[in-house]
Amino acid sequence: MALTTQPARSRSARPAERVHYSDPIVRFEDMVARAAVSLEKRCDEELLEDGRTLTDPALREHALYQYLWRHGSEALPVVRRALHEDSDTDLRINLLWSLEWLRDEECRQVALEFFDDPDHRVREWARVIAWEMGWTDRDFRYKRAFSHHAGRTFDQTIYLHITCNVYIKLGAGNDLWGHLLMSPQMLKRVFGQALACNNMQTRDDEVVVAKTLRGLHPDGTDHHESFLFRGFTELTDPLQGNFYFETQTRRPIFLSGKANDVTQGVVEDVVVPFTRQGQWFLNDDISVKGRKAIEYVRGLFQGWSYVNLKRIENSGGEFFYPGNSILSTLHHPVVGPKTNAFINGRFKGKVVDWDGDGVIDLNALPAYATCAGEVDSDLDGVPDEGGRCVSDWRQA
Repeated sequence: MALTTQPARSRSARPAERVHYSDPIVRFEDMVARAAVSLEKRCDEELLEDGRTLTDPALREHALYQYLWRHGSEALPVVRRALHEDSDTDLRINLLWSLEWLRDEECRQVALEFFDDPDHRVREWARVIAWEMGWTDRDFRYKRAFSHHAGRTFDQTIYLHITCNVYIKLGAGNDLWGHLLMSPQMLKRVFGQALACNNMQTRDDEVVVAKTLRGLHPDGTDHHESFLFRGFTELTDPLQGNFYFETQTRRPIFLSGKANDVTQGVVEDVVVPFTRQGQWFLNDDISVKGRKAIEYVRGLFQGWSYVNLKRIENSGGEFFYPGNSILSTLHHPVVGPKTNAFINGRFKGKVVDWDGDGVIDLNALPAYATCAGEVDSDLDGVPDEGGRCVSDWRQA
């Protein structure tokens, strides 16, 4: 039978008559989540105290996320208090996001309370959350002034809020798993702040995720990593794209389980896979180079990691510090047997006004990467070293 690129026009192709599966297949991530034991050992009172009083907003947020995970909708009063009282913008945005998970009718009213918040970033995100949850008919997209810097490597550099589950095999068998939940600011501390970077002409097929990690290098310089994702985007809706992308990025694997720590050796140029999928939404009134700009993106991701449990136990049991846990693969003769953690999570990103001038910034945030996903630490469009996607640990 000859292959044709034209859509079939039979009755079976009508959307209303397509098969809707009710197969009882379950996702691996759901089953391992049920089986895993939480590695968070603080009691409720300690989490609530830390969420109110710690001076570090990342630690406050992380404590609140642990409490949310433990109590679900019963945690709504705690979320509401922090949204009104905490001063950290990212923490408040990330708690607004959590309203989507709590399954409480009161979440709608909480989100609407922040439509006119003095913090413009919080205000923007409250409108996004309420719109996608169906809590308002008011679209977060509207005509406004925007800024695009010509001549930069990327047309858009979108700050991502990411939350992540890490499921770790705790023994030689497959019957004991531990769970770590990482709030967005804690993930930023451990893995780095990620930007979704795209160009108008290629965004349907390619996106670069550029990460900057602080606190890893002894000399205080930033650590950079970048990942070129390729895939497909479905574009039947003129203002929405549905995408599936994967990366296979070459990177060094440090056998100590900590980035740039070569005390137990390093394996260079290991191909590490990672996948992401989701949707982006265009603003009809923001156009660059003949295409409408992405205002909001959301999605899911998954991959594998190497967590050196023995090293963590020997150093006091602390997990949440820069560079701990290494993205990894099961398909390498040395690294594969050490790969012991499944990572999955979700992300959201939105273009916002970053300098407070009332203008939406499309590509104001610096992305230290080339279009090919190589590290470009001086932002000149040329890689520091051809083919290198991670800051050179030998010069850190």
